[in-house]
Amino acid sequence: MVLHFRKATSVYTKTLPFVALQFGIGVLFAVLGMVYLGLIALLAYRFIWGGGGLSLVIVALVMVAGLASFALIWYVINRYVLYMVKAGHIAVIAHIVEEDEVPDNQITYGIKQVGEVFVEASAFFVVSAVIDAVLKQFNRAVARVQNMIPIRLPANLRTIITILQKSITLAVRYLDNAIIAYMFVDRNGWASARDGVVLYAKTWKMVLGSTLMIVVGMYVLSFVLFTLAAPLAIALDFLPTSIELLSWLFVAGFVAVVHTGVVKPWVKTVVITTFLIEQRKHTPDSETVNRVAERSDRFEELMEKAENDEPIAEDPPESDAGSERPQETGGDPADD
Repeated sequence: MVLHFRKATSVYTKTLPFVALQFGIGVLFAVLGMVYLGLIALLAYRFIWGGGGLSLVIVALVMVAGLASFALIWYVINRYVLYMVKAGHIAVIAHIVEEDEVPDNQITYGIKQVGEVFVEASAFFVVSAVIDAVLKQFNRAVARVQNMIPIRLPANLRTIITILQKSITLAVRYLDNAIIAYMFVDRNGWASARDGVVLYAKTWKMVLGSTLMIVVGMYVLSFVLFTLAAPLAIALDFLPTSIELLSWLFVAGFVAVVHTGVVKPWVKTVVITTFLIEQRKHTPDSETVNRVAERSDRFEELMEKAENDEPIAEDPPESDAGSERPQETGGDPADD
């Protein structure tokens, strides 16, 4: 297996303005989140300290309302603001890998490319959802861990197989970014998405294998970071009990920001770089198209859009025949 970590890391360092922007947004939101959730926790503690009965009911309502509102705010920001930043980063990564040059004013360049290819947020998420569903179905059909192992494993080791299989599903979130990167390179709308999936089907062992390695490594690293940061919470143990939870919120926020703002962009860069380099050795062909179609009924939808040269647009009406297909929504492309 040829890994492209060195090349990908070089590309990653060249896109540090985008990485820094995402990291800065993550820090800002983490600070606001810790303050917001800390205030809710403090309010909840004071109600509990005041007694049970009605106080506990109020505490529960306050906590649920606070968490729900926080999740809603994050969803809106992530879907309609951060997608431009993260998708722009993908566009710049694709440009550097293909052209071996860094565009001037890369943040402006990346966001401009997103607007030219996808026009609006809703269209971006429609494309990503279709690609994501196709990749999940294809990977489930060809990348079954238990079928790759020639011997029957003991029951106590089957848990490992289950974890690996779930990791393959998780990896789709990054593979979806690789297909979108190809769309920025090929710039042919739905046809580019179709061809990108076909090219993935021809290189899936290499691309999925390297993706699994770094995805598993990423979560191991995050666990190590959390373990190393835990003493910070213990060091803040002098705080009053009513706000002691803030120390753990600080640790969780620190790990989340590093994970989301630094590590995940690097993983994304490795996956995109690996795919864009490996796909150069191949061209889409009818045999592979049929192979993907046999393993994914959602691929038919993608082919129809490409063959009809449909413009990339928002979701079709519910009466559309495509809505009768099994619902298999994918991960949010901006959650990478």
